[in-house]
Amino acid sequence: MGTRGDGALTRWLKRTSPQWFATVAIAAAFSAYFCMYGFRKPFAAAAWEGSIELPGGATLDLKTALIIAQVLGYCLSKFLGIKAISEMSGRRRGLAIVALIAIAELALVAFALTPSPWSIAWLFVNGLPLGMVWGLVFGFLEGRRLSEVLGAGLSASYIVAAGFVKTVGSWLLGAGVPEVWMPALTGLLFLPPLLVAVWTLGQLPPPSLEDELLRTRRTPMDAAARRRFFASFAPGLLLLTGLYVLLTAFRDFRDNFAPQIWEALGYAKTPSIMTTSEIPVAFGVLLALASIMRVRDNRRALLVVHLLMAGGSLMIIVATAAWQVGVLAPVPWMILVGLGLYLGYVPFGCVLFDRLIAAVGFAGTAGFMIYVTDAFGYVGSVALLLYKSFGQASLSWLEFFVGAAYTTGGVSLACFLGALAYFTRRTSPTPATPQPAALE
Repeated sequence: MGTRGDGALTRWLKRTSPQWFATVAIAAAFSAYFCMYGFRKPFAAAAWEGSIELPGGATLDLKTALIIAQVLGYCLSKFLGIKAISEMSGRRRGLAIVALIAIAELALVAFALTPSPWSIAWLFVNGLPLGMVWGLVFGFLEGRRLSEVLGAGLSASYIVAAGFVKTVGSWLLGAGVPEVWMPALTGLLFLPPLLVAVWTLGQLPPPSLEDELLRTRRTPMDAAARRRFFASFAPGLLLLTGLYVLLTAFRDFRDNFAPQIWEALGYAKTPSIMTTSEIPVAFGVLLALASIMRVRDNRRALLVVHLLMAGGSLMIIVATAAWQVGVLAPVPWMILVGLGLYLGYVPFGCVLFDRLIAAVGFAGTAGFMIYVTDAFGYVGSVALLLYKSFGQASLSWLEFFVGAAYTTGGVSLACFLGALAYFTRRTSPTPATPQPAALE
């Protein structure tokens, strides 16, 4: 499973139109990552009442402890992925995805069988393999002239999946499934379509010669190549990494505590709102990123992406202020905040570094910087949870979310504009040519 061979589907995809290729690739990538969320996020649908006692007499509510444990595993996975994803060849990606998902599901079963609070450790194990899946799936899509629309389709998966999986988890709980078994059962429901999606990804033919000419050849990056790339653009990459920490922390908080936030807004008895409110967000982001495909010049596209992300940050601020003064109702406010957040967040995982590599002509893989930013991003997610639990414990989830929205929007806007200025100076208006030194 997962190897690119010369099967009937592969031969057809080589001959068919770009539109049909994109349809198949997006459907497979979307489905694979969407189903991964069935193993990652279902536990967030439950209340997990209770708390655990920490050394020194402090306490931490159980749900926050579970989230931190999983995010720590996910974060460590991202650090490991900096090397593993950037060096992995296409032949092994499909099998790697299936193996990682199997480990995650077994961890959920062990979580159900282990008494609390010792079961918390199994959520760390659950998060550890799942952090690799994005890079493996995106590896099938990057380096193509259609990468924007393919990446946007892939990114739409986690925007919708997070809410959908929690909705499924809520339905299972309502059907009488015990809280501790709900995550494992949810994962099993998503396993069959995941296997079909991964098999389909493995049938995608590699990038064509035309793709390589337009987007630079994509090759595994060893440690020396990774150091060379980062050192060449360190100020801009550090700025992007720093603001991604903030975006990830805010996105994870909004995602993990969506039930509590919606309850505070008066939607406690409408669990489907966690799915329906994300559908327009996904479509908005998909259309915005897909439109960049029309920009053939890689430098211009890179700068357009930065402006798009800065606009998303401004949207978070304006929408939150409008809700507070009563101009916006709760549902459109949450939708606009989500749209602004994901307009800044999603390009990191699909468009931003793909276009950056093409604009500077560095033969490598976008997965390297995707995993650098992701790794530090989840450090920020843990830090925000700890700050809320011990520094702002008296604030409600909704009050804290509003403050985080203003902070995220303001700081991100400034950082995106700074990165835009840096890469405007550092990239050439004319198409770059691949650097042979990057292949050494």
